[in-house]
Amino acid sequence: MSEIGVGIVGLGNVGSGTLRVLHENAESIAGKLGFPLKVRAICSRSIDEQAPGEADLHPEALRTRDWRELVARPDVAVVAELVGGTTAAKEIVEAAIAAGKSVVTANKELIAESGAALWNRAAAGNVRLAMEAAVAGGIPILTALREGIAGDRVEALTGILNGTSNFILTEMERRGEPLGAILQEAQELGYAESDPSADIDGFDARSKLAILAATAFGMRIAPERIPVEGIRRIGPIDFTYAERLGHTVRLTASARSGPDGLRLRVGPALIRKDTILASVMGSYNAVWVRGRHGEDTFYYGRGAGPAPTGVAVVSDLMAVAREIGSQAPGGASPFAHRALVECAPAPAGAEELRHYLRFRVRDRPGIIAALAAILAEHRISVDAVLQEPRFDKKNLPFVITVEAARRDAIDAATAQMSRLDFLLEKPLALPLESGLAAH
Repeated sequence: MSEIGVGIVGLGNVGSGTLRVLHENAESIAGKLGFPLKVRAICSRSIDEQAPGEADLHPEALRTRDWRELVARPDVAVVAELVGGTTAAKEIVEAAIAAGKSVVTANKELIAESGAALWNRAAAGNVRLAMEAAVAGGIPILTALREGIAGDRVEALTGILNGTSNFILTEMERRGEPLGAILQEAQELGYAESDPSADIDGFDARSKLAILAATAFGMRIAPERIPVEGIRRIGPIDFTYAERLGHTVRLTASARSGPDGLRLRVGPALIRKDTILASVMGSYNAVWVRGRHGEDTFYYGRGAGPAPTGVAVVSDLMAVAREIGSQAPGGASPFAHRALVECAPAPAGAEELRHYLRFRVRDRPGIIAALAAILAEHRISVDAVLQEPRFDKKNLPFVITVEAARRDAIDAATAQMSRLDFLLEKPLALPLESGLAAH
């Protein structure tokens, strides 16, 4: 094998990082493969006006605005789709597979929505689909699930999968500033997009959880069927109360196998300070996995950024190139299972967990009694009442923690509470995660 030709579609942060890693690590890559990876074509709609400097590192590569021209080139064996989204990206991937090209993608939305169907096409065409960069940036979590702990049976996993939200929450905890101020800073630092909804409303983490669950459990889960809640309502006061409870607040994505099926959730939760996940700070990501036999494993690293994600893309390019070089492409499913079973997640409201209920009220006598009566009506037992002093009595935040109860009972109780005239907003209900690995 003299070389493998690569085509890069998309020159945003990930595409630029991939080009730099391919250039700076060229000698190492060739030493590991036994042959070089050569960038033969680069595609971007702005290639003529705003090509990043990384494109100049590959002067021999064709520059084009038309991805079809890239896909059609006979010297391109592997196409890296790095444009994102589910419309043009899907068309690019399908066209590449149809043309007999293997595909590497960092596209979490596309893989979460259509990954199984795209893999079936790739397998039928005897080409490879690789997707490590689609989840948790530079953390090789999919490879770990597919190969490193493939011999175990995963029972549960919980991850911090969105670096933007984690940066916001950990800075809120550290500085005591509201979400809006820290979000603006995250946008200035490049951690958050101008429209941050995918990050702070949980949809980015939801797509990644769908991929993780497919790989860990062999089940295809439509992302829209996963319950999701964002962090918009979290404030510094929640960290104050969480600290009193020995917890912190993180946006977590979790999947647990149980007798009634697979339980999935994305949303803010209180996690104990003595757990490993509580120590994940800033824009880092982490995934904790519990296997039936191997028990706890933990994966930690940069969840985004040009260089870490570029490394993941290049690692996939190398894996595909090895299979092409050995004339055995298309052999291994990227989901670790030969076929995914269609999955309807277990009912979201049936799981019993302790909960943290945070209220904002106009203070007056009888508030605790009224709230406790509603909780009792829904067979929810009060654990503790917490109230920080020195707050405005016209906008008083306090917390009730409750014993383990079904989430649908919690939701019904808080909906009923929302009609009480002393409440300034709907109660915030956060689960207290249990069973996570401690330090």
